[in-house]
Amino acid sequence: MTTTTGPEPAAVPVQNGPARPAPLLDVVVPVYNEEDDLTACVDRLHDHLVSQVPYPARITIADNASTDRTLQIARRLAAESGEDCPVRVVHLDLKGRGRALNQVWSRSDAQIVAYCDVDLSTDLNALMPLIAPLVSGHSDVAIGTRLSRSAQVTRGPKREFISRSYNLILKVAMGAHFSDAQCGFKAIRTDVARQLLPHVHDTGWFFDTELLVLAERVGLRIAEVPVDWVDDPDSSVDIVATAVADLKGCARIGWALAAGRLPVEQLRRNIGRERDDGPELAGVPTGMTGQVIRFATVGVASTLAFALLFLLLQPYLGAQAANFLALAITAVLNTAANRRFTFGVRGRTGLVGHHLFGWGVFAFGWLVTAGSLLVLHAAAPGAGATVELVVLIVANLVATATRFVGLRWIFVQRKRSRKNPAQQEIA
Repeated sequence: MTTTTGPEPAAVPVQNGPARPAPLLDVVVPVYNEEDDLTACVDRLHDHLVSQVPYPARITIADNASTDRTLQIARRLAAESGEDCPVRVVHLDLKGRGRALNQVWSRSDAQIVAYCDVDLSTDLNALMPLIAPLVSGHSDVAIGTRLSRSAQVTRGPKREFISRSYNLILKVAMGAHFSDAQCGFKAIRTDVARQLLPHVHDTGWFFDTELLVLAERVGLRIAEVPVDWVDDPDSSVDIVATAVADLKGCARIGWALAAGRLPVEQLRRNIGRERDDGPELAGVPTGMTGQVIRFATVGVASTLAFALLFLLLQPYLGAQAANFLALAITAVLNTAANRRFTFGVRGRTGLVGHHLFGWGVFAFGWLVTAGSLLVLHAAAPGAGATVELVVLIVANLVATATRFVGLRWIFVQRKRSRKNPAQQEIA
């Protein structure tokens, strides 16, 4: 019997015969009261793995506290399986697809772990394209997607609407780049899974989303494979209740990320990929191109906010006071936006120091803009608010270049120097 830490019950693997060598691929089928569909699923999956997958593979049936004959059928299938593609059974005393996948994947001795739903709604011809990027080392996680243009999907309008709405929410609220979080067809390198899974806490249907969001934030490469998918009209999943639970999960994981309760930076150092974060240009430091683009986007938004605040405050406070307050307000927002959006720094670590540095940058910008106003008023005492604003925007361009260099130093260079003090990179 395997053991687990904490309150989770132990998953009990049912062994059949002598120990077999570890496979390259372990395909998990999580089941709960699936006595009618399990045999057909395992037979079809077994035939596909034997005939179409040129790697040693195994099927693991993860029984989630079934109350019908599912466990007995699973044990029979395991006992009848051969050496070409063995079948094993893992029994859990509590329900939950996420719980089953977490426990089985964490303990698997295979190099790659995957899962598919028992209804096999996804065409198994997508299995090799799913695992190929992981076998080659090109990617860390692979998912089937029903939302690609080349995917062939048959399902009702209600499911289609809910699925697309949910994935749109993920893109907007979580900044997700993957297209289909809930397709029941995924694979991951086992060494990566062991690093991520202790930090994935959902035990139900949100498990997939939580894992993918964390993987993306850590900087792992997620491969997407368009699939052919046919809806199972007899599915017992309550899609409305599942969608509500998923939205609650989004709020939980979003709060955990914002509060810095997930060790994203540590995981990124351990298993994340070093990415260029934009096209490489000769003589440009790694990652700087993408940062300049995002910094410019934040800068445009900050400039518009500054202009609006200045024009609102100038009639009541005068040019200098309005400039100071508008700069102070936008400086805080600018630092927060660049910290998260431009340079990808999240959590509370260094938050106070970053904002103090941002205020230092603000002070420099204020000196530049205040000085430009003094020169303007000395040269043209009757200049109106529009002329003042134009001069301030031009002065802000000078301050902006300094702001980018300063923020990049504190967010990127200091972080790299802490990782490897002997190799400090000069931006």
